[in-house]
Amino acid sequence: MSLVELTEFLVKSLVSNQENVSVKEFESDEENVILIQVLVDNEDMGKVIGKGGKTANAIRTLVQASSYTKENKKVKINIDSF
Repeated sequence: MSLVELTEFLVKSLVSNQENVSVKEFESDEENVILIQVLVDNEDMGKVIGKGGKTANAIRTLVQASSYTKENKKVKINIDSF
């Protein structure tokens, strides 16, 4: 499972509007960095971010751990709404 697929699975597990989830990987200016952009429906932002950002940090931690086992690259995940 790729990092994008893992991120998409985790986010879709949390939201109520799964069809409005978009996860894409972008080129990063920094070496050994993977940039993942997550777009969700405005109504689901609270579910994905969580209280105090705890849910978003948990997603980042899981994806980062998966990256270290495969590619050993740093992952940056940006979460935004439509």
